Amino acid sequence: MDTRTGLPVVGMVGGGQLARMTHQAAIALGQSLRVLAASPDDGAALVAADAMIGDHTDLDALLRFAKGCDVVTFDHEHVPTEHIRALVEHGVTVYPGADALRHAQDKQVMRARLAELGLPVPAWRRVTTLGEVDEFLGAHGPAVAKAITGGYDGRGVWPVDAVADAAPLLDRGVNLILEERVPLRRELAALVARSPWGQAAAYPVVQTVQQNGICVEVLAPAPGLDEDAATAAQELAIRIATELDVVGLLAVELFERTDGSILINELAMRPHNSGHWTIEGARTSQFEQHLRAVLDYPLGDTGLSAPAVAMANVLGGRPDGMGIDERLHHLFAADPGARVHLYGKQFRPGRKLGHVTVLGEDMDDVRLRAQRAARWLADGIGEV
Repeated sequence: MDTRTGLPVVGMVGGGQLARMTHQAAIALGQSLRVLAASPDDGAALVAADAMIGDHTDLDALLRFAKGCDVVTFDHEHVPTEHIRALVEHGVTVYPGADALRHAQDKQVMRARLAELGLPVPAWRRVTTLGEVDEFLGAHGPAVAKAITGGYDGRGVWPVDAVADAAPLLDRGVNLILEERVPLRRELAALVARSPWGQAAAYPVVQTVQQNGICVEVLAPAPGLDEDAATAAQELAIRIATELDVVGLLAVELFERTDGSILINELAMRPHNSGHWTIEGARTSQFEQHLRAVLDYPLGDTGLSAPAVAMANVLGGRPDGMGIDERLHHLFAADPGARVHLYGKQFRPGRKLGHVTVLGEDMDDVRLRAQRAARWLADGIGEV
């Protein structure tokens, strides 16, 4: 408890953009958000008054960080499971817990548990030999290899059309699963929150657009998704959160097959890129909702604040030309309704530097405006 405010202290391990935006939500609630950042230049460390610099794999640093926190949560999944268990043994309240978070850290564990629950997942198996790869390809055709741990934003994912494609990965000792290559219509995401008490709240199902494994757009609600399918996806996400005992945000990334059926792709147990649109586009942002959930507050209204919401990520583009401040001047003059969130990151090609959200009545219109704004901020070229 923060004696200055009489309100809880929430500790968030990780100092990236998710912690930065959670800090913004904490301000309105009067919360004191403490951040464990790897560097004083991390996005959240630049804005949070209570930022500790430390390594999330260092148990001593985690224990020092957690001292005085009412609850500890995460902006990434990379804290070792044994460290999370050690924090709990030292009396720290941690959400999500180690047993839940393991399903977002280990793809083999996740796939096995979801299959055990009878939930829709792609055909998959663990492979350790080229013979097993050949067997899987013979049964399921072209596949995707995924690193069991550590992959994100397209990293740790490789197409496998023939046995030879997997050989270098196995030679390097990469722990792999193979999944069937799904005939894909599009990707969707169902974002839900769950509290320790068991209250759950679901956001509208969204469409996500990926390029090179990185999310570039989110459209809310998912265009053309019928009401029954949307409800089924929300109920699926709530069931996963309940079965795995997730506390906080759960993002369920989904494949919509060409036949209209839904398969579960990935899980994330934290605020998620597919929910950034909620800052302006929902009655309660995902960041406030995550705080409410881990503090066991009643959850907020997840309804849309406009009929159509589009979010586009700003990815590092051309480093030359006008600076970002000048680009902002031009953008705001051209589209005063565009809402910009920059993460305080240094430029690097392809890096997520921020996002833009546009609200309106027509999805085609808001999507085009968000695309133009993000492209302008990334490159400073073209028409804004």
